[in-house]
Amino acid sequence: MRTHPPTLIKQVTAALEQHQLRGARLLVGVSGGPDSMALLHVLGLVRERLGLSVFAHGVDHGLRAEAAAELDLAEALAARHEVPFARTRIELAPGPNLLGRAREARYEVLERAALELQALVTTAHHADDRAETVLLRLLRGAGPQGLAVLPERSGAGEKARVRPMIRATRDDVERHVARHRLHVAQDPSNQDLRFLRVRVRRELMPLLKELSPGIVGHLTALADQLQEEGEPSGEAPGPLNRAQIAALQRALQRGSSAEVRVKGGRTLRLEAQAPVQGMRRGRIVTR
Repeated sequence: MRTHPPTLIKQVTAALEQHQLRGARLLVGVSGGPDSMALLHVLGLVRERLGLSVFAHGVDHGLRAEAAAELDLAEALAARHEVPFARTRIELAPGPNLLGRAREARYEVLERAALELQALVTTAHHADDRAETVLLRLLRGAGPQGLAVLPERSGAGEKARVRPMIRATRDDVERHVARHRLHVAQDPSNQDLRFLRVRVRRELMPLLKELSPGIVGHLTALADQLQEEGEPSGEAPGPLNRAQIAALQRALQRGSSAEVRVKGGRTLRLEAQAPVQGMRRGRIVTR
């Protein structure tokens, strides 16, 4: 009996719950394209059930006249779901590595906006994006650490990222867009073979899928494995500062639990346990 893949709504909900993001404040980077529109739509649908505070922010890189109208689509969808929307226009100087510089500038804008809102930067990367990025890194000679790309959650502070669609495929996203009849834009730069990522997407990936239909899953599994191998081992990774130690000590004295963020974007959690012979105890876990 043929089984149907889980819907994008189920996949995003599962990712948010796995990373304990119920009640979180999420700033979604939107462009008007199918990926970010699908994510904004899903978060709009599950926002109340998960207690989320969702915000949307679009960045016009000043490269195409159509970008403003594409962001209008995102603004309309945000309004439909009562999600606050803002946009920023930037100017990029001409020159090499245009896509890379545009990405860096976009993240700078999103990080500043997220900091003001006390929210997590949330992006619409999916599994095909992740597989393509692994291939791009391989082509550029990256080592194991460089291939551990685009995990579901990464970074800390203003560099924190959450990617709740990273387990979904491009096909999952396209099915969601079609099923819900979302009005989306198509960026013509995604067809421009002058860009290496576009050639990987349109030329290399189809060939690899022909040779190995499960290649997207294989490449994302490799990224997962390399990420796990690159994480510090042990129950308490990295040194703690005085404030973190004091917070854990206070929790232990109260017999309650506490969490502190540690290097690498990981969380160290003290879980209080029943005292033994009058001595308070706690168990340290990391995630």
